[in-house]
Amino acid sequence: MMKYMLMMHAPRGSGDWQVNNWSPEEFKAHIAFMHRFNKELTEAGELVGAEGLAAPGEAKVVRAGKNGAPAVTDGPFPEAKEFLAGYWIVEVDRPERAYHLAAKASTAPGRGGAPLNMPIEVRQVMSGPLQDA
Repeated sequence: MMKYMLMMHAPRGSGDWQVNNWSPEEFKAHIAFMHRFNKELTEAGELVGAEGLAAPGEAKVVRAGKNGAPAVTDGPFPEAKEFLAGYWIVEVDRPERAYHLAAKASTAPGRGGAPLNMPIEVRQVMSGPLQDA
């Protein structure tokens, strides 16, 4: 079995979610889709974890500053074309299954119920070398 991270990317906005412009019904349909998708992954024994993320306007970039103290920069980041909206970590037997799941996640409904077809980045989760005990 292999683990993959499926990362949902949303288009750049003003630093806030574009979903804030959706009707309550459109937003509820989107969330219901995500709940059904997560339930299917759980029932198939493929879901390791999944989370939605706060709006990019709340994001911070942290680097080590002087003496290792955190140097924090506010978002949003206008140079970014898109931002990470959420992710799933799945455990599957072959890469093609991860691609299939990513394609399904991409069909989450948006305004008017139309599939968003958001890009879902798929990357294998790697493990480090074994440590001597």
